[in-house]
Amino acid sequence: MNKRKTQLFFSLRPGKELMVNRNQQESFSSADSRNLLSLGPWSKINPLSSENPAKEGKIKPREKKDGSKKHQTSFKPSPNILLVYPEYPATFWSFKYALQFVSKKAAYPPLGLLTMAALLPPHWKKRLIDLNVRPLTDRDLAWADYVFISAMVVQQESVKQILAVTQERNLPVVAGGPLFTASHQDYPEIDYFVLNEAEATLPLFLEDLQRGYPRRVYQTNNFPSLQLTPPPLWELIQFKDYLSMNLQFSRGCPFDCEFCDITTLFGRKVRVKSATQIIVELERLFQLGWRGNIFFVDDNFIGNKKVLKKEVLPAMISWMRKRKYPFSFNTEASINLSDDEELMKLMIQAGFVSVFVGIESPDLNSLQECHKVQNLKRDLLASVRRIQQTGLEVTGGFIVGFDNDSPSIFKQQIDFIQKSRIITAMVGLLNAPRNTRLYQRLKKEGRLLPHLSGNNTDFTMNFVPKMDYKILIKGYRRLIEGIYSYQPYYQRVKNYLAEKTFVLKRPFRLHLYHLQALLKSIFLLGIKDKGRFYYWKLFFWSLLHRPTSFPQAIIFSIYGYHFRKVLRLR
Repeated sequence: MNKRKTQLFFSLRPGKELMVNRNQQESFSSADSRNLLSLGPWSKINPLSSENPAKEGKIKPREKKDGSKKHQTSFKPSPNILLVYPEYPATFWSFKYALQFVSKKAAYPPLGLLTMAALLPPHWKKRLIDLNVRPLTDRDLAWADYVFISAMVVQQESVKQILAVTQERNLPVVAGGPLFTASHQDYPEIDYFVLNEAEATLPLFLEDLQRGYPRRVYQTNNFPSLQLTPPPLWELIQFKDYLSMNLQFSRGCPFDCEFCDITTLFGRKVRVKSATQIIVELERLFQLGWRGNIFFVDDNFIGNKKVLKKEVLPAMISWMRKRKYPFSFNTEASINLSDDEELMKLMIQAGFVSVFVGIESPDLNSLQECHKVQNLKRDLLASVRRIQQTGLEVTGGFIVGFDNDSPSIFKQQIDFIQKSRIITAMVGLLNAPRNTRLYQRLKKEGRLLPHLSGNNTDFTMNFVPKMDYKILIKGYRRLIEGIYSYQPYYQRVKNYLAEKTFVLKRPFRLHLYHLQALLKSIFLLGIKDKGRFYYWKLFFWSLLHRPTSFPQAIIFSIYGYHFRKVLRLR
């Protein structure tokens, strides 16, 4: 799936972004860092590779331009760890312009760094700065002994700003996450790289650091068991800043789409947490006071159906009933979810309300080109409707710019999205992330361009498409207007709500921010916005004819406002 979302490896996507890890509990007893490798499963991890030639002997401190030493490598027994999460630009999945309606600062917390914090020795002092929530201050930097940073490609500009500040302060930086796992060689100013999944690479870094002989790069080809992952250290954030929390059940995907780097990052064998781990994390969030939505960031939540259906979902159903349904859930899954009615019903009973599905294209040749085998030999529209009929909202990912795309693809995409009633349809231009099969193919063909923004809705591409570029961009603009301009968007929302299936009635908890969102939508969308006619038309239609859908009508209206702002529609 091509998205973003939040990811979970210390590199932790998405995140959708994100894309990311967090797990169970058992915070490393009170053992110090030199004992980490002797703690049960850790001892089974194979030796890691390193790019630093100095295996024996302390790394020499790098010199600044003025010739002074950058920092010492001596180890402080209880260091202050500053975990910094870079800022997101305004993108489709950032929901930046929607968050203002509910007075939230960010959509999701940085799950990877929260999990990293839980993997660090418990006696180390930790502070997390999410730059999407608050700025990094001089006081934070003066407090820190080490700065840990995790990022995705779309955050690279913010990363540069963070590194400029840490260099100025001579602060050692430890980096991980999708951005650095794919391109750590592009960041010579960073001191240490803990790449791939932190459960496998962090212990050896901590051991070497404690001894005073840290290498620069720690990486592995191994995919660790998720039984090693503790629950995120939620205490480092303020719940009130975020629209949703996030968790992870699995890593890996059984499919291998050409444009996707998930199998490179996490493998094709799907590794999962136990039902006990999931319940521990849910209970922890409940005890800390969270009530609301939780996003399972798995790139394919149904990658291991057996464990999901027999263990995890039944446990979640029981826990949710016991706790009187404090949460709702959303996630990502492949389209073959539509083939399993039992699984969809279990998800509904567990509290799932929506699922992101990578549709990519209604064109058969383009699906074959990108090896989207799970979308072949099926009626995609009928599959989407089956999922919707169980009560799950479908959000979708779509791509244009495949080699097999012709100029007719833009109208095909518009027609499919309008007919499918997929409200949140992320339509992006094809890009080739490093370490994907697409990247390797385009490199051989000499078609790669130098810059990857990480945002596939910003009208940029990092390769030369087969279709004339001007025709492609013009068609893409027409496609965006065809689904997010006022008339087609509000009509799609109305059509979806008119047919929406309500399966289970759950208690609705009214919060102050719900009323704030309603009042702000009336002012911004019903009075100031150019599309106010369509807003009021949907407002009164839902209130009079589908009152149970009225809250969603307001939410979708707000989403539309965000999408139009991000996609630069007037």
